[in-house]
Amino acid sequence: MVDIARSSDVIKKKKIRRIIYGTVTLAVIVLITIGVSKLKPAAPSVERGTVWIDTVKRGDIPRQVRGSGTLVPEEIQWIPATTQGRVERILLRPGANVTPDSVILELSNPELQQSVREAQLAYQSAQAGFANRKQELESSLLNQQGDVAGVEAAYKNEALNLEAQEKLFKDGLVSEIQLKQSRSRAEELQNRLSIGRKRLEMQTGGIRSQIAPQEAEVDQRRAAYDLRVRQLDDLKVKARMNGVLQLVPVEVGSQVAPGTNLARVANPTNLKAELRIAETQTKDIRIGQVADIDTRNGVVKGRVARIDPASAGGTVGVDVILEGVLPPGARPDLSVDGTIMLEVLTNVMYVGRPAFGQEHSTVGLFKLNADGEAVRTNVKLGRSSVNQIEIIDGLQPGDQVILSDMSAQDSFDRIRIAG
Repeated sequence: MVDIARSSDVIKKKKIRRIIYGTVTLAVIVLITIGVSKLKPAAPSVERGTVWIDTVKRGDIPRQVRGSGTLVPEEIQWIPATTQGRVERILLRPGANVTPDSVILELSNPELQQSVREAQLAYQSAQAGFANRKQELESSLLNQQGDVAGVEAAYKNEALNLEAQEKLFKDGLVSEIQLKQSRSRAEELQNRLSIGRKRLEMQTGGIRSQIAPQEAEVDQRRAAYDLRVRQLDDLKVKARMNGVLQLVPVEVGSQVAPGTNLARVANPTNLKAELRIAETQTKDIRIGQVADIDTRNGVVKGRVARIDPASAGGTVGVDVILEGVLPPGARPDLSVDGTIMLEVLTNVMYVGRPAFGQEHSTVGLFKLNADGEAVRTNVKLGRSSVNQIEIIDGLQPGDQVILSDMSAQDSFDRIRIAG
């Protein structure tokens, strides 16, 4: 009986020990799991030579914006066709120096040549009609002048006769009725003379109005004839200005309609730069600001002359008038880079522009510490230039930060710099 009791106690003690061992083991496992979960992941390593590191500084920086574009002439002359025609000959090709009278190409239009002849005949016919009508009116005027002169002569004779009759009547040599008859004839002639003079005056003044329709027709026919002659002359397409022929967009045998552009001439000595600037960078651009235009063979100064009122494709057009001597090789359509000076930021903290840092934003940059690690730091950015950006908060002069694209390390707040 004693042996059975001992055996039962031993079994019970073993069970208790097993429970204690299991509990302790489970507790240890839980503690280890919690400890491991609280450990920070190992920091990834980045080679120093593969990232761009810059030092925060304080000082003055020029604030600029940059864009690319082309050189274009300020004086461009498109030469359109003034009438329908067929291209017969192209005498000059792009690149040729031209003067206002240089003939670039020749057109043909048989119908126009016929219409010139018809317009000439119509003009000559109108001239003849006008001359004939004017001659008729002048002849009628001469007849009226002759009639008035005859009446005037008769009146003067009758007036002399009346004067003699009055003297004879006083002497009793003629009767009263004879005197009255003479006086009546004189009055009649006087009235006829007055009416004739008024009619002559009206006829003289009316000639202008009577020939006005014929004169207007002559002017109309002459204008039509002159237009046809100009159109015929324009079949020889001329440059119309001094410069260089840039473009002839037609070929021999082409049929062209009125208004079709036949050639483009430009003055190559008077160029401007047409730049395209990102629309997010144009809010501070003003007319008159200084710009540097890089032709890749030299840099020339200029000033902003025009800003497009609307953006296109995410950019805004800016025209820069060149003020300095053009570098060798500068010519129309040459690709250029332009830098526009906006202002100078004085006594500000600044650093190189981060890969994704925009003006007036907050970004996370990796700041280097003395342990060879870089810790992500929130940095508030201010105004930006082409290569630098203002630091508002988060860094101090002397701090070193990584400016390269670190999007591959977005899940890490610290990295190790190797090398």
